[in-house]
Amino acid sequence: MKIEQKSQIVDELVKDLAAYPHVYVTDISGFTVETVNQLRRICYRRDIKLKVVKNTLLKRAMEQAETDYSEIYPALAGTTSVMFTTTGNAPARLIKEFRAKNKKPLLKAAFIEEATYFGDDQLENLCNVKSREELIGDLVGLLQSPAKNVVSALKSGGGKLAGIVKTLSEK
Repeated sequence: MKIEQKSQIVDELVKDLAAYPHVYVTDISGFTVETVNQLRRICYRRDIKLKVVKNTLLKRAMEQAETDYSEIYPALAGTTSVMFTTTGNAPARLIKEFRAKNKKPLLKAAFIEEATYFGDDQLENLCNVKSREELIGDLVGLLQSPAKNVVSALKSGGGKLAGIVKTLSEK
């Protein structure tokens, strides 16, 4: 591969690292072309960008990126594929579902919300990580709950109060 090609690949990876806040480094070695294409189709449907890259080029791109990915460097060994996404838990869930029929992809490392996760044993934890939208929804639900309770108590209390006033007026 020529130097120009390598620098072009590194530039594309730097753009991807800037555009997507969550990065999963996985191992899909041993996959047939058909299996890789199947995985790519599923990733595309779920808005996950999958790239098979050379470790040295990915490391160069991570060094050039604005975010500090230095904690992931030890995971850059062997065959590497990278998943870029805007939803932190989407690739973990995809990997878990895909492994119902296959032994791989294996999770080497993940960078989510400025936290680094290492090893395939972290997959379950990553599946349970809530996305930003899910957290905002939970927060809004919690904030609305007391207000709804007060309004409902006032509505039902108003009916009770009117009943008591009516009963007293009849006496």
